[in-house]
Amino acid sequence: MTEPRGQAKLDRLDLGFIGLGNIGGAMAANLAADGHRLVVHDQNPKREAAIVAAGGRAASDVATLAAGAEITFLSLPTPAVMEDVALRWCAAAREDAVLVDLTTNAPETVRRVGAALARKGRSLVEAPLTGGAPGAQARMLVFMLGGEDAAVARVRPLLESLGRGAFYMGPLGSGNTAKLVNSLFAFATTWVSLEGLAICARAGIDLRTMVEMVRAAGGGNVFINHIVEGLNQRGRPAQFALDLAVKDAGLLLDLARDLSVPTPVGAQVAQALVLARAQGFGTRDFTDLVEVMEWLAGVELRLRPAE
Repeated sequence: MTEPRGQAKLDRLDLGFIGLGNIGGAMAANLAADGHRLVVHDQNPKREAAIVAAGGRAASDVATLAAGAEITFLSLPTPAVMEDVALRWCAAAREDAVLVDLTTNAPETVRRVGAALARKGRSLVEAPLTGGAPGAQARMLVFMLGGEDAAVARVRPLLESLGRGAFYMGPLGSGNTAKLVNSLFAFATTWVSLEGLAICARAGIDLRTMVEMVRAAGGGNVFINHIVEGLNQRGRPAQFALDLAVKDAGLLLDLARDLSVPTPVGAQVAQALVLARAQGFGTRDFTDLVEVMEWLAGVELRLRPAE
């Protein structure tokens, strides 16, 4: 279920935020702008300084941050990093504190960390998201929630203030299962769309005409209907690095294997992402996959302006 983001002003809370990258930094800035008493921590002092300038405070370590926060957010790159930080947070957190994990994570890791926190009287809510840095800045994120009802109820108003949708998927692990499947849809439709556009370009078909036809004919997807309009942009600052896409695709394949669900298409798409990383695109934005397809097909993919 989901509910629209409310407009009522939230009570000021003592919040912590660990991990101030493209998405975490934007979310933390919005929480500070909302007047919450926000303490942040990141390995990069410049990222901390940006939030301090916005009204937050910096903590020297995870333990110091955890000791004063009612609710703490984690926005970290991998399951292993998340687990390490979460356990250090738990050792110092107040007894009724809630940890909100925004990381795209392995469902099994989420359940294991959740159980460890529960034994100490703390709660974990998973809230992986979509929307990237632009969505974080504009409060247009979509969250997939997992966890116990009481803990989810405590953090949901905050998440709704930071996004445009919050879907409760079930117990811990469910949120990241939903996020990984959403990523499968996004990765697969992007790659197969690039394959199709390369075929058209090699055949001499104008790509704008092809895109408009597919939209009208019903074969469109989120890439063809929206993202393709940025096809000509190359080398933009990385909002979602291909290294992270490789990580997410690997987590999806691990999950499918554990559930005994065959994913031949997912496996092939994951290999395409690995190929992109092998060609030096790991730190590039996900949208630069177009250059990988151009290299493979030996053709340039350009979209003329819409009339």
